[in-house]
Amino acid sequence: MAGQCELGVTGLATMGANLARNMARNGFPVAVHNRTDSRTRELLERHGADGELVGTFSTEEFVAALARPRRILVMVKAGPAVDAVLEELAGHLDEGDLLIDGGNSFFEDTVRREQAMAGRGLRFLGTGVSGGEEGALHGPSIMPGGTAEAYAMVEPVLTRIAAQVDGVPCCRLVGPGGAGHYVKMVHNGIEYADMQLIAEAYDLLGQALGMGAATLAEVFEQWNAGELDSFLIQTTARVLRQVDAATGRPLVEVILDQAEQKGTGRWTVQSALELGVPVTGITEAVFARVLSSQRSQRAAAAKVLPGPHGDASGPAAERLVDQVRDALYASKVVAYAQGFEQMAAAADAYGWEVELGGLATIWRGGCIIRARFLDRIREAYQAEEGLRNLLFAEYFRDAVGGAQDAWRRVVATAVTLGVPTPAFASSLAYYDGFRRERGPANLLQAQRDFFGAHTYRRTDRPGSFHTRWSEDGQEVEA
Repeated sequence: MAGQCELGVTGLATMGANLARNMARNGFPVAVHNRTDSRTRELLERHGADGELVGTFSTEEFVAALARPRRILVMVKAGPAVDAVLEELAGHLDEGDLLIDGGNSFFEDTVRREQAMAGRGLRFLGTGVSGGEEGALHGPSIMPGGTAEAYAMVEPVLTRIAAQVDGVPCCRLVGPGGAGHYVKMVHNGIEYADMQLIAEAYDLLGQALGMGAATLAEVFEQWNAGELDSFLIQTTARVLRQVDAATGRPLVEVILDQAEQKGTGRWTVQSALELGVPVTGITEAVFARVLSSQRSQRAAAAKVLPGPHGDASGPAAERLVDQVRDALYASKVVAYAQGFEQMAAAADAYGWEVELGGLATIWRGGCIIRARFLDRIREAYQAEEGLRNLLFAEYFRDAVGGAQDAWRRVVATAVTLGVPTPAFASSLAYYDGFRRERGPANLLQAQRDFFGAHTYRRTDRPGSFHTRWSEDGQEVEA
């Protein structure tokens, strides 16, 4: 089938293979290729009936199987492997052909790669894909970044294979350059925060009330029937119900308490620091994973570091469950508000025109952070153009304000019991810091001026000032 395939997919690990199958199932002839031939053969043997999957076993054969202009989706591990594959493919392509990086690449690498490919006459899309292996097969959320011309070359394919919500595909051109991979990075950062908040709810209810996995599964199922309805809450309930065949115990209880990470959460925090955006929930989620990895040190500390003394009882079971539910919702809103603020700041800094309401639209299906309240986010941005922080939107302002009493009690209960809830607590601290017209940073700036002559501004007149603290104590205009 030389020269007839609509698209090529190289890199046939789970995500790449499932995206290729998704395309074939939707009627698109797909050329597939992998560095190791055995993986290509395995895909054809197991899933060749899904549609027109054309196996190729060299770069030359792979490129020759594609209709012109050639369109190739690269699904390899982020980092040097992407550069190596792009370089090899570019040598076989012609001006106007398109390369798509569908992995979790760092957005600055995407900017560099687009420029390098443009220098060779090739088009490039840095494309975030969310949904895991099931989403890749049945409909992911897709976030392409690049030029409108490049996107037009694959729009019919991507919008067909994406998740569909209310007849709208969960795919749209996010913006130019690295915008697609940037918003996917922040999506993953929000995912980190969301998962950490759920883990803290699970831990606090388990520690405070002695709830086992089966009981907690019922709690999360009940929550999923309300405003917390989301993929991650639903997933949590299913995980908690899973029984380990070897021991007969809940599987979650025999899984080691060490959480790994692939870097997107860390990148989100690093970028937020550079942009000056306080993504406190995401940051605490990243650090919680780091702390979880220090298992031997934690085991040693458990033997020597004391916890709360005396009676550290919490509220009644039913009341605490409801309070944790409300605190989880409020903290989740904060995580999304911070993430969306970061994307707005990045769009300003890098000259991207990113429609935040559009992102909420394409995150409603397919992706890991899909949730009922993404419709509320979409509505908030539609109602107020230029909305900078979701906490200003009427719905979220009222929802968080109504939950704050429960939120405070949950954090206080956790502190009393010695159960760490860094994401709950930092989200509440952000909310309290954000709603204060005047905070304590005046003292910080006075200290900076004292030891470093960094100057300060006054509340009563314009200009910058310095006090000669170690001399005559007089204030001078800087």
